[in-house]
Amino acid sequence: MKNRIDIQKVEPAAYQAMYALEKYLAGGLLNPVHKELIKLRASQINGCAFCINMHTIDARKMGETEQRLYLLSAWRETTLFTEEEQAILALTEEVTLIANHVFDATYQRVSKLFDEHYVAQIIMAIVTINAWNRIAISSKTMVG
Repeated sequence: MKNRIDIQKVEPAAYQAMYALEKYLAGGLLNPVHKELIKLRASQINGCAFCINMHTIDARKMGETEQRLYLLSAWRETTLFTEEEQAILALTEEVTLIANHVFDATYQRVSKLFDEHYVAQIIMAIVTINAWNRIAISSKTMVG
């Protein structure tokens, strides 16, 4: 497989805009584990090998366990994820699969666990990784 286009090289201003979102998220309230779970789960759904690889490595560096990484795609079938993580993962799935809509129950579950600033940052983290996934997949960004 071959890369299609290097958007960062061809349109550096577009990449700088994406990096601005990352900078915003880096300075925000989100727990680093929450951010990596969002990035990994959305990337799994989207089938973005580049992002799955990157964020699995990042999650391991933060101390994430192999067991949780292996079971992330089946998080509903395990007790390894906290109530907060489950709510975030549910919202991540619904925002990523937006054509199915975000259900009121999912949003209410998240908003009961977190304040509105944290909820806003969760949504922005989901939106951002979905944008990165679409860039990597459409340009065929290779792992390694």
